[in-house]
Amino acid sequence: MAPKESLESLHHSFNRFLRVQGRADRTITLYGQSITYFSRWLAQEGQPTDLSGLNRTNALKWLDSLRERGQTTGTVRTRWRGLRRFVGWLVAEEILTTDPLAGIAVDTPAPPVVPILTDADLGALLNTCKGRGFRQRRDEALIRLLFDCGLRVSELVGIDCKDLDLDAGSVAVTGKGSRMRMAYFGSRTALALDRYLRERRGQRYSADPGLLLSERGRLSTDGVRDRLKVRAGQAGLDPTTVHPHRFRHTWAHDFLLHEGQERDLKRLAGWSSDAMLSRYGASAADQRAREAAQRLRRGDRV
Repeated sequence: MAPKESLESLHHSFNRFLRVQGRADRTITLYGQSITYFSRWLAQEGQPTDLSGLNRTNALKWLDSLRERGQTTGTVRTRWRGLRRFVGWLVAEEILTTDPLAGIAVDTPAPPVVPILTDADLGALLNTCKGRGFRQRRDEALIRLLFDCGLRVSELVGIDCKDLDLDAGSVAVTGKGSRMRMAYFGSRTALALDRYLRERRGQRYSADPGLLLSERGRLSTDGVRDRLKVRAGQAGLDPTTVHPHRFRHTWAHDFLLHEGQERDLKRLAGWSSDAMLSRYGASAADQRAREAAQRLRRGDRV
């Protein structure tokens, strides 16, 4: 490998490796941003943008520059993780013989507290979808799938009509790393989907395999976010706080609160790491602990 090959050129080879590994598009984009932003910083500092510029001193100065610009701890760590993964690949490919970033540690931020959608919130959102029109039927179906199945927004828009089994109350979804799993929903969600599918047949893009349609074909992730904000505004909720991730968090909270098993939640959510159980289960754990303390009331017994 020529030593003067730019980091951006190697970036493309790294992307190919990540795709073979089955990494999600979002992950590939985030890792790539780290390489691009680091390369731009090197150029601004008058440093070489090839492998010779990828050293411990420059990496530390770049991280400091991100902090000085007011980037959050979470953003700094995301940028660091992308660069760290890139260097790991360079070493594995023997493009580098040693790891220039060895020993650098970046603080791990505390996970943000995600508020839970209450039953009243969900009811208010569903009330905005009353009616027989296509949009009403579609929006009720997508809202119910989000809170009944705990889907990621990318999984939701990736559902094809053939993936649904209304009688079994199940849907096949493709999660991170192109991993397939089954998600399950109740009878009310099945009814909402059935009604939506009847309306869907008369739409312009009904031949599209995608379950959720817009006026231009399959509904996009941004399209889902926009519809949730519209419905939130109509329901009297703060549109900035109603997003797909909040539905997923609410679903996990409710599952654990009602004594669902953590191993089952991990499988249903499509998590490969136990770390996500702690993050998503924290709110339910706090509530369970509070209720247990209130039941015991040790101070009242003495």
